[in-house]
Amino acid sequence: MVIKKPRIVIIGAGMAGLTAANNLYKSGVKKGAFEVCVVEGGNRIGGRIKSSEFGGDRIEMGATWIHGIGGSPIHKIAQEINSLESEQPWECMDGFLDDPITIAENGYVLSPSLVDPISNLFKNLMDFAQGKKKSVGNGIEIDTYGNASVGSFLRKGLESYWKLESRKESREMNGFGDIWNMKSLEEAVFALHEYTQRTYTSANDLHNLDYLAESEYVMFPGEEITIAKGYSSIIDSLASVLPSGLIQLNKKVCSIDWQPQPECVMGMMGDKHGGDSRPVKIQFLDGTSMSADHVIITVSLGVLKAGIFNNDNDSGMFKFNPPLPNFKVEAISRLGFGVVNKLFLKLSPDFNLDVDRFPFLQMVFHKSDHQVKNPKIPWWIRRTASLSPIYKRSNVLLSWFAGEEALKLEELSDEVVLDEVTTTISNFFSYKKDKWNVKFDKVLKTQWGSDPLFMGSYSYIAVGSSIADMDSLAEPLPNTKAFESTSGSPPFQILFAGEATHKTHYSTTHGAYFSGLREANRLLQHYHCIDV
Repeated sequence: MVIKKPRIVIIGAGMAGLTAANNLYKSGVKKGAFEVCVVEGGNRIGGRIKSSEFGGDRIEMGATWIHGIGGSPIHKIAQEINSLESEQPWECMDGFLDDPITIAENGYVLSPSLVDPISNLFKNLMDFAQGKKKSVGNGIEIDTYGNASVGSFLRKGLESYWKLESRKESREMNGFGDIWNMKSLEEAVFALHEYTQRTYTSANDLHNLDYLAESEYVMFPGEEITIAKGYSSIIDSLASVLPSGLIQLNKKVCSIDWQPQPECVMGMMGDKHGGDSRPVKIQFLDGTSMSADHVIITVSLGVLKAGIFNNDNDSGMFKFNPPLPNFKVEAISRLGFGVVNKLFLKLSPDFNLDVDRFPFLQMVFHKSDHQVKNPKIPWWIRRTASLSPIYKRSNVLLSWFAGEEALKLEELSDEVVLDEVTTTISNFFSYKKDKWNVKFDKVLKTQWGSDPLFMGSYSYIAVGSSIADMDSLAEPLPNTKAFESTSGSPPFQILFAGEATHKTHYSTTHGAYFSGLREANRLLQHYHCIDV
């Protein structure tokens, strides 16, 4: 009689899935303890990591930054594989661009003396919310009791600032006519930073972003850097130890059958799974199936949300049979998952970089619905914070979009994007139109929201949820407590990994890495391959 080795199937070949596979292979498969397989719905590995090229420069379509190098496993891998240096130019190779020029719509250049106090106010407020400072400073006091959202907290902070600086409310800006007064201008500059914060968090509206969770999020110390040879080099390194055939591409999952009740396992499982005694069966969209003892699910929170709310069996979204328990469904429902997209634009050769460097442009849009808004600027650009070269001498420019604007960007043709961005930029540079004629000849955009394999970009703690929901999402099924006194019942049938399952590093690649390591170690300990 041939004894079958336990089979572990990992769904998703992104950071979490490949980290789990890498560790399970090195510590378990090589020892002969079990077999491992990775199934990926797309035609490539990497998930929300996708390095590419545009205009001769290396760019990132997905994950971009190593968020703090102190203690980061991503930075450690990048060092080990010599990915931090490259002869080819790459996105943000010189870090965050400095010396921005801030312009309000219709071409009003704003002086640092006006912009800096509001920028510093916003930074101090966010530092306070994130627990980095014990006070906002400058005599500003805010009653934080009852703050449900980051958006409401920020609004209180701005209003407190205005009370201290009330003399500004009635002072008109010289040269701005009826377009701006000081208060409306400060509000618009403040909004610029709110728009940037949306891209950091993926929240469509900061009033949907939970206030208490801000101070519970953990940042790695040290500088934030990009990877010279591309983020995909980290993925390639993790996958390089896996033998050919272990990763199967274009395998879209449509259902997962599992056994939540102990009494079902021993008597019914064999018949239900066609004589196969493994407790989990995975059905694929191509009509094939695969049985497993354990399945590690690393798909995005967006895909999980779509799966529990979409009853169309032909939608391509995988289902659980039986459905996930209520505590899991409720956690998935409450947590936030948003869309962030990047827009790359290549400057026309007519723009002479040897004479003029395109600046780090911060765009200030009027927040009022009054007629002062320029009708030629489309709504989907109005909550965009900046447009800047991806490094100081690049002819490739980058702008970030979040939420509804990011989704609208995905719908637009390249021709419409080029036309409307050109119109907008011409409006901002109207003060120097005799000198600059800014044109673009190529565009590239990401489309994470409409991609059925992701349904968005990354997770956040929404108002009404908490980090406890991420713990619930990370809990394996069946609930192991139900099996403590039941001999022969298979635990850990379904395990969950991915950035949305890590309560202190969610939304990051290192959070995904840690989650994959966590679930691999859970199984390695279960099979006595390591002591954790």
